[in-house]
Amino acid sequence: MPELPEVETTRRGIAPAMEGRRITAVRVRQRQLRKPVPRRLERDLPGQCLRRVWRRGKYLLLEADQGTVIIHLGMSGSLRLVDAATPPGAHDHVDLCFSGGRCLRLRDPRRFGLVLWTTADPLRHPLLAELGPEPLTEDFDGDYLFRRSRHRRQAVKLFIMDGRVVAGVGNIYANEALFRAGIHPARAAGRISRPRHHALAAAIKATLRAAIKAGGTTLQDFVSESGEPGYFRQQLTVYGRAGLPCPRCGATIRTLRLGQRATYYCPRCQR
Repeated sequence: MPELPEVETTRRGIAPAMEGRRITAVRVRQRQLRKPVPRRLERDLPGQCLRRVWRRGKYLLLEADQGTVIIHLGMSGSLRLVDAATPPGAHDHVDLCFSGGRCLRLRDPRRFGLVLWTTADPLRHPLLAELGPEPLTEDFDGDYLFRRSRHRRQAVKLFIMDGRVVAGVGNIYANEALFRAGIHPARAAGRISRPRHHALAAAIKATLRAAIKAGGTTLQDFVSESGEPGYFRQQLTVYGRAGLPCPRCGATIRTLRLGQRATYYCPRCQR
């Protein structure tokens, strides 16, 4: 699943080519994604100018004159800028066409993504309204994590993956951040000290920034807006490395399941 760094990499890739352009057409070839693509998108969006491309958690927000397109890439979605005359593939479901002859094309083989339209404040949309702070902002720090974790018996990995606590920390980067901070993923969030929460917040920020700089992580279906894979996978320290030596101490990386998700950790480095 594309996580925050992949979505941010996509945003940075498409924004310069799209912002300030007029939308000339919306083409929907497959309406049945996780939720149906609203018909009013095709009716209302053409003729409007795309003012800004921004992100909230794992959601891309395409802000036009009179509303906002909300996009989620689901399990296997990707966005690419292509020439409007490029024939669509079998899994190319939605095109947003722009002046100048380019279009933004959503490819989603598993059809678990979202393309929605709202004329209200997008931050009040039910999908976004309860999201926690962005992990790369000053609002997110160790003191915040410590306050939110009090009396929580939930495993710390599941705690930081809860979008109501912090927006956009997915499975891959939760594993990597906990390794960086030296915290066992199954430890109860409420039993972690304030200094260790400071270390964890710093590790989340550092992990996400490194992944964004590297262009995200290619796992299974994800590619960036240009069709190029991300390269952070080459820097993964624990994720997907069960049975291999820890890069820090040499102990064997172990795996367990938390919240039905694969979890990787070093039994020696993480306590």
